[in-house]
Amino acid sequence: MRILIVEDESDMARLISRNLGRMGFVCDVAPYLAHAFEALRSHPYELMLLDRRLPDGDGMEAIPSIRALRPGVRIIVVSAIDAPAEKVKGLDGGADDYVSKPFDPEELGARVRARLRLPIGETPPPIRAGALSLDVLHRQVSLNGSPFLLHKREFDLLAELLTHVNCVVSRTTLFDAVYGFDDARQDCAFDSLISRLRKRLLEADAMVEIHLVRGRGYILMEMH
Repeated sequence: MRILIVEDESDMARLISRNLGRMGFVCDVAPYLAHAFEALRSHPYELMLLDRRLPDGDGMEAIPSIRALRPGVRIIVVSAIDAPAEKVKGLDGGADDYVSKPFDPEELGARVRARLRLPIGETPPPIRAGALSLDVLHRQVSLNGSPFLLHKREFDLLAELLTHVNCVVSRTTLFDAVYGFDDARQDCAFDSLISRLRKRLLEADAMVEIHLVRGRGYILMEMH
């Protein structure tokens, strides 16, 4: 699951990104509102953490434009502006939550999880293919009804392929699903990830196979 962190203080952004990364989230960081809107146009984020005092404006004042662009994104304002009246203003202005700085990292993580448990509309059903069932919201995979444990990047890769089962997915799209903006992107590491997941699915008799489609990308196909 992908989260956008809109924060111009690099140390704070790294702290938040590292803590949420340990919880299994892919985090992108945008230090400016302009960068945040570019990221929102590129990816359907489930949630964003939004600072207020940004170099190009007050993040809270951008919430109506964010909602117009991505109506379903959950927004948690994270700010040192902690007066009760400002919190009320933020919540009334469209934020889903308002967290004051300094904050406890564990509490912020709990608030993120709590927001993501509140579906916008209906909770999406598990994605099924072959012997696999993948619950994107709870980041769980089962194989013939039993848990199938994957590392974070293996899960993100499988989720993107399963979402487009029996269709070719470009290498660029898979890269974006697996790596955040700030992650080092090495072709050899990505190729190893593909090979490792392909081998695990084969050894587990998952009834799906990953195939390379030269010049186009990869496809996850069901076996019959």
